Amino acid sequence: MSGTLNKVMLIGHTGDEVKMHYFEGGNCVGRFPLATNDSYVNKATGERVNTTEWHNIVVRNKAAEICEKYLAKGDKVYIEGRLKTRKWQDEQGKDRYSTEIQCTEFTFLTPKADSPGVSGEQKPNPTNSSVDTGNAQKTEPQIGTEDDDLPF
Repeated sequence: MSGTLNKVMLIGHTGDEVKMHYFEGGNCVGRFPLATNDSYVNKATGERVNTTEWHNIVVRNKAAEICEKYLAKGDKVYIEGRLKTRKWQDEQGKDRYSTEIQCTEFTFLTPKADSPGVSGEQKPNPTNSSVDTGNAQKTEPQIGTEDDDLPF
């Protein structure tokens, strides 16, 4: 083990629809902003202060397609991933930086009936909305499917 850890866990509301970008070979990337809120009481004035922090979320391939299909602006979602900073040059040749959360797992927290993006037509909700973007798929054990001899 290298002795370092790069892990981010966020619960927030999406600030926009998922923007998709498709590449040759079938891969794709989805990006969307996520807002997290914090509030505290200013000791000097006694006033409650609310702050919002915006995070750039990046999902890839199948996870991006699922997010595009089921996430709408304003939906609450749990995001787990790692921080990554990208560097590029703008039109004037200045170095620019952007810090993103590379999503590795997510869980939808807004019931689709309550989603702001749902109108008369309701999108189907996946049975397991928690997606691990690695190779292994997580499955929840079904209650009552164990084959045991318990009398209750």
